[in-house]
Amino acid sequence: MLFPIGLHRFSVFAGLLLVAGCQVTAPVKEQHNYVLETTRQAQGADQRIRFLVIHYTAEDFHTALNTLTDEHVSAHYLIPARPPLVHGQPVAWQLVPESLRAWHAGASEWQGRNNLNDTSIGIELENKGYTRRMLEQRFYPFPKAQITLLTSLSQDIVKRYQIKPQDVVAHGDIAPQRKEDPGPLFPWQQLAENGVGAWPQASRVKTLLHGRDPQQPVPMEELLSKLARYGYPVSTNMTPQQQRRVVVAFQMHFRQSDYRGNADAESEAIVEALLEQYPSS
Repeated sequence: MLFPIGLHRFSVFAGLLLVAGCQVTAPVKEQHNYVLETTRQAQGADQRIRFLVIHYTAEDFHTALNTLTDEHVSAHYLIPARPPLVHGQPVAWQLVPESLRAWHAGASEWQGRNNLNDTSIGIELENKGYTRRMLEQRFYPFPKAQITLLTSLSQDIVKRYQIKPQDVVAHGDIAPQRKEDPGPLFPWQQLAENGVGAWPQASRVKTLLHGRDPQQPVPMEELLSKLARYGYPVSTNMTPQQQRRVVVAFQMHFRQSDYRGNADAESEAIVEALLEQYPSS
């Protein structure tokens, strides 16, 4: 029996596949009016999903659900502040299949890759974000049940796609010039302790401080260079305000007690510890 493939022909006989004089004994997959041979797989391939991006909605659940299901923005998952239970199990909303691209990251960059919608899973958490009163910016915490559900969901995603700890990121990490979510009250350390994301070892940070005052100034250029090595989007033509926003994003993630954007010794020690712990960055 003969089948055409482009300008070539192959024949199947007694369970053997002959292609251009080469014998292949592995199973073939029939697809409509053609056959695919899948034994030899290329080494030059990689997992399409590489990043997990965490957001907050800055809206209540129902408003966020409407926003994330219109034609302008979307996310793969939406988790209520207080997830309802079905048969005793908490419920998350899946709005986009993981096999499809969602529009959650926008203009973004991490580790030299941009347009992260193409290579990421996005999870939105119902959270008010922050309010401003005079010069004070007040962020809102995340309920325990919401973080428990997020942890379980994220553990599955990280395992499914073998996402590296340093590639579980905040929206603010990948877009520091325009985003802050999920903000400085998000429990990154708790997630890392449960196998999701990165967190620096406190003992190593202390060693790398070399006895300096944590708030001792360090050169902004040197700190930004190390942040860029870890993954943050840094360019040579950034204004001082833009530079500070990158540092703020880093501190909201890894030094939440002080996220004023100052280039200081503790921030430098933290990023150095991260670069040691996650050298593939």
